[in-house]
Amino acid sequence: MPQYDLPLAELQRYRTSAVPPADLDAFWTRTLDAAREVASPPKVQPVDSGLTLVETSDVTLSGFDGEPIKAWYRRPAGVGGDLPVVVRYQGYTGGRGLPHQVGPYPLAGYAVLEVDSRGQGTGYGWVGDTPDPHGHGPSYLGGFMTRGLLDPEEYYYRRLITDAVLAVDAAQQLPGVDPTKVVVAGISQGGGIALAVSALRDDLAGVMADVPFLSDFPRAVVTATAGPYPEIAAYLASHRDQVDTAFATLAYVDAAVLVTRSTAPALFSVALMDNVCPPSTVYAAYNAYAGDKQLRSYPFNDHEGGQFHQEAQQLAWLRQLLHP
Repeated sequence: MPQYDLPLAELQRYRTSAVPPADLDAFWTRTLDAAREVASPPKVQPVDSGLTLVETSDVTLSGFDGEPIKAWYRRPAGVGGDLPVVVRYQGYTGGRGLPHQVGPYPLAGYAVLEVDSRGQGTGYGWVGDTPDPHGHGPSYLGGFMTRGLLDPEEYYYRRLITDAVLAVDAAQQLPGVDPTKVVVAGISQGGGIALAVSALRDDLAGVMADVPFLSDFPRAVVTATAGPYPEIAAYLASHRDQVDTAFATLAYVDAAVLVTRSTAPALFSVALMDNVCPPSTVYAAYNAYAGDKQLRSYPFNDHEGGQFHQEAQQLAWLRQLLHP
């Protein structure tokens, strides 16, 4: 895949054309208040993952409308005290995975809450265990991008982002967690969710968003040639009279709109040959992000981004952020 997006100098000053809804703050305040009113404390059950260096527990937490969301809680085995915790969100169609699918963070001494995505969990070998019980209108090939697209109250990502915000509430209540040191993180869809959470909370220690999705929908839908964004284009190709309504809904969950409210330090990554999350859409979120921020760029990579190179960058960044 060649570099196909804007030249670097234009990327560095690019801004989204998405317009913030007049009731954006009221919409999210009402949504989150309603979810918290019916939320229950997280339920934690230790499980045997077969790993001796990492302790794993099965967690059920409350999400949108009090509905149960599954997660794995992991800690380095034999380490006492309250640890910083990384709350991780999943890429599109991915789930929390199996108990033994462990990333680098517990091995680096951090607790991790690996949060399921409701209704997803069939992609990339990362299975999910959380249903989405809500009905929805027509959607392109069952794609999550178009479920409830014509009404922000019914849109799928209103529920998923609410789950993600309340996952931080749950993480702060887990045994062995320092509630003042919560970092949210994710790749692609997970990165976009992490950015949305950063805009809807003021108590995060940090944010790590790799090649983030859910950003700058007006450009993403007409630029991306692979991945989930074309689901919206295909839907609108058939529903030609619903374009304005659809983009009005998308503005409520657009990371490039939301992050003007973000305050936590953030580490982004972008891949300049990415045709799933076009570089301009990542820069739209990065340029709008209101908190302290850093960006790692991978000029010759597609949506795989920095992968293990970026993990090394994250571990170094976390060390400096959480253990100065």
